[in-house]
Amino acid sequence: MHLDVVDLRAFYYRTKLGRVAQRNLQAGLKRLWPDTRGMVVAGFGFAAPFLRPFLADSERVMCLMPGQQGVMPWPPGEANHSALVEETSWPLPAGYVDRLIVAHGLETCERADALLAEIYRVLAPGGKVIFIVPNRAGAWARRDATPFGYGRPYSFGQVETLLRGHNFLAERHAAALYSPPSHKRFWLRTAGIWERLGLKMDAQIFAGALMVEATKQVYATPKRGTPVTVPGPLEVLEGLTKPKPKPALGRVLPFPKSAMRRKPRERSPAG
Repeated sequence: MHLDVVDLRAFYYRTKLGRVAQRNLQAGLKRLWPDTRGMVVAGFGFAAPFLRPFLADSERVMCLMPGQQGVMPWPPGEANHSALVEETSWPLPAGYVDRLIVAHGLETCERADALLAEIYRVLAPGGKVIFIVPNRAGAWARRDATPFGYGRPYSFGQVETLLRGHNFLAERHAAALYSPPSHKRFWLRTAGIWERLGLKMDAQIFAGALMVEATKQVYATPKRGTPVTVPGPLEVLEGLTKPKPKPALGRVLPFPKSAMRRKPRERSPAG
């Protein structure tokens, strides 16, 4: 079940907790992808809050939002980079995207296999994708006060298993949102401390969001061996299509040929 774009925008842009989540997830993405110069960067789901750091250096940045969720213009006050798309059919050529961020897209998709097949299609050979999903062991997935409380939460192992079945190689893990999902002032003020402490201790099990980076695998076509000529059916029967008559053989007798010679007829003396 997809959340409505109005609710997603209200959380990330109008609440202090949403802005904290936006800032921490942006920092995690930049640690994984510090340089995207000359690359095409795209986001699917509701990835708009996390794409802004890539606008300056990337060749092109686009935000794809599924029809079940709805679309909004992004970034505000600038030329629009967002588009409304079918969840499993994007208006992009194959191999076009170098870097892709999927946020609030996988856990709410009812056809995860078809979505992963479409992601594989649009990624360039060797292209990378980061999936941001709720952590099933974290506190954020247990509260519906944030978008991470909706859809199916994942563990690192579950995401890896899902990706492996669709020709993706999971390479790096990261996590974010270590502070409690609370709008109270105390937790908001100490969110930075919780984030630094969680990253330092690598306590990913307590994080609210998991980030899994995967690479599109492209298998090389095996080289051909020595060509073997296989005769066709007409070539096999070629000698039988125009039979040649064999010369007739003489009768074989059980006695030598010398016996076949006729002896001269002897005349009688009277005659």
